[in-house]
Amino acid sequence: MLEKFNVFMSSFEQERMIRVYLPVNYTESDKRYPVLYMHDGQNVFEDEGAIKGVSLGLKDYLDKNRLEIIVVAIDLNPEGEERDNEYCPWVTGATAEKIIGHSSSSGGKGEQYLDFIVNELKPLIDSKYRTLKNQTSMAGISLGGLISTYAVCRYPHIFKRVAAISPGYYRNQEELEVFIRNSDLSGVEKFYMDFGTNEIANDKELNDEFMEMILCIYEILDSKIVDSHFQMIENGEHNYTSFKKRLPTVLAYLYSDF
Repeated sequence: MLEKFNVFMSSFEQERMIRVYLPVNYTESDKRYPVLYMHDGQNVFEDEGAIKGVSLGLKDYLDKNRLEIIVVAIDLNPEGEERDNEYCPWVTGATAEKIIGHSSSSGGKGEQYLDFIVNELKPLIDSKYRTLKNQTSMAGISLGGLISTYAVCRYPHIFKRVAAISPGYYRNQEELEVFIRNSDLSGVEKFYMDFGTNEIANDKELNDEFMEMILCIYEILDSKIVDSHFQMIENGEHNYTSFKKRLPTVLAYLYSDF
């Protein structure tokens, strides 16, 4: 079952569409469920309304496999560079400027975005639905992987299981490395990360450079988190057709004990 409603974001003084997936047996039981927060909400559950018309198809997958979790997807802000602004904790760094070929002032609103999730959205979800308040996870793709990684460092007592799918760390590479090193992640239960061998189509050198940056972040995380996993996706591309194929592995890892 999929529910949709708008929630006012105090951080940005605007309403945002929230999409909530409830397990198939939700109305027939009094059970409480772990919650997974995801970004780019338009692209999570259904192809209809998805950016470029392709989603993760998560609703059908969860229905078919009867995975007993609640998934909360927050729509992205499609205006201008707002997605970059909200999913990047810091303004675009030197590594990113070198890669994109020009200076950029985008980014830097990630903390405000997370403040909305932690202090406004999560309390609403926990009061509205039968959740396990202490079993909260987060997953994101590309820049969504960046903000999810920042979230586990900023709020490790809340987001105990995290997945970063093809993360766009390069936007804040330098700052994120330092931030992770200075974070106490001893209470984090699981961390999943992956990257495809063909994410940067037709540019193997740049793809290898991205892989090195991502592995650098993973090695720091791996030294601090007991249960972490990196998956190299052979021929994996940076599109939702490829991301969709990875979802079963991601969910199986995050919820292997549920």
